[in-house]
Amino acid sequence: MGFFTKDAPVPAAGGALKPLSKDRIKHALEQAGWSYNVDSDGDIGGGWEYGSFFFFVNGDNDELLCVRGFWRGVLGEAEYTQALEAVNEWNRDKLWPKMYVARDDTGAVRINAELNVDYEHGLTDEQLSQHLLCVVNTSMSGFERMNELFPEAWEKAKPTE
Repeated sequence: MGFFTKDAPVPAAGGALKPLSKDRIKHALEQAGWSYNVDSDGDIGGGWEYGSFFFFVNGDNDELLCVRGFWRGVLGEAEYTQALEAVNEWNRDKLWPKMYVARDDTGAVRINAELNVDYEHGLTDEQLSQHLLCVVNTSMSGFERMNELFPEAWEKAKPTE
């Protein structure tokens, strides 16, 4: 029963497990060629075509990676139910990131994406880079879907070139 046997040699580990840190996140973003800013609270954030992202380190021992993405579009109350249905469909069909609808401080309807990962035992540089790449790219796919469903909101929000 070859399914459970290893016919090929196991490759060497991609690096030692190290604690999660904001410096490691910044380094991974730089390695990917992505621009970012650090705000006055020390939060790391950056903008992409369809949305912006913040990269947080949380938990009692800074072991939790939290990436939150914010779609650029802004919806009105009349679109709330359609937005809920859209993110529910996404969450049903996709493993991650979680998408959700929330109201901002002005009461506008916003669509967000979020991924949380517990790295209590550390992670390699390669794992961190892969998670950041995956969460941004899959969130962008979700945001692209929102652009299709809400073209008027996207037209108003999309960056000018």
